[in-house]
Parts: sequence; C-alpha cells; structure tokens
Amino acid sequence: MSTEEEKVVVPRNFRLLEELERGEKGIGDGTVSYGMDDADDILMQSWTGTIIGPYSTAYEGKIFQLKLFCGKDYPQNPPTVRFQTRINMACVNPDNGVVEPSHFPMLSNWKREYTMEDLLMQLKKEMMSPQNRKLSQPLEGNEEGRTDPKGPVVKCCVM
Repeated sequence: MSTEEEKVVVPRNFRLLEELERGEKGIGDGTVSYGMDDADDILMQSWTGTIIGPYSTAYEGKIFQLKLFCGKDYPQNPPTVRFQTRINMACVNPDNGVVEPSHFPMLSNWKREYTMEDLLMQLKKEMMSPQNRKLSQPLEGNEEGRTDPKGPVVKCCVM
C-alpha cells in the first residue's frame, strides 16, 4: 500500500450535480446563490449567480446578477464569469461585465477544488475590499446597454 494519499477525481457531471444540489439548498446567510440557467442543458454549462451587496459598502442594498459558463474542461479550468448587472469593481471589465482573470487571483490561480460557490463568495469578499468598497456605482437600470456575446441582454418582467 502506498504511503501517499490517492486522489479520486470526480467526473465533471457528478461534480456539477453536487454543486447544483448545494446551490439549490442555499448557501450560508443567503446573500449568495446560484443555479442552472436551463434545466434541459444536459452539459450543465450555463449557470446564473446572485450576490446581494454587502453591508457598509457602495454595493449595499443592490442585487447583482451574474452568468457563469462552465466549459467542458470545468472544474479543471475556471468558469467564465460575467456580471449582468452593471457594477464598478476593479476586477470587472466595465464594458461587458466580464470578471478579468488577470485582476481576480482566484480565476488566474484556479484549483480543481474550487467551486462556483467559492467563486461567488470570493467576489462578495472582493466587494468589501478597500479598493472596491467605496467605488461609486452605475445608476440602477443601466443594464439595457450591456452587450452579450450571444446577443443583447433582454430583461423580462411580469406585470
């Protein structure tokens, strides 16, 4: 028997099913959540995340919607992350809402063990960092101009 611990690599779809189950149960204090965009997406690639802005920051009282895309190489490689809600943050491209790996160490130093939950919690912590916590934020309702690689972002509301 080997003295080194053998690591079991969980297949991608099993890992994503675990993450989905955890996301559906709710996370911590409820200020971060995530789930699948489309229940029919058998590849489990497209996800939606939500972060409620942390107390005593410029983000307080706001709800931030994100899109996460887990490619076929997830969790070996990180998902792409894009804020749908306009936000002013050092690690986010102001034109398209993409979280830039070069400015967000968790993405540039991604480890297989990291999860979407970890990623959303780290983004929330980043909102509380000294460099971001007091940044002025775009006016609410400015999401309409955001461009999406798949086409314009459309918002829907029930009246």
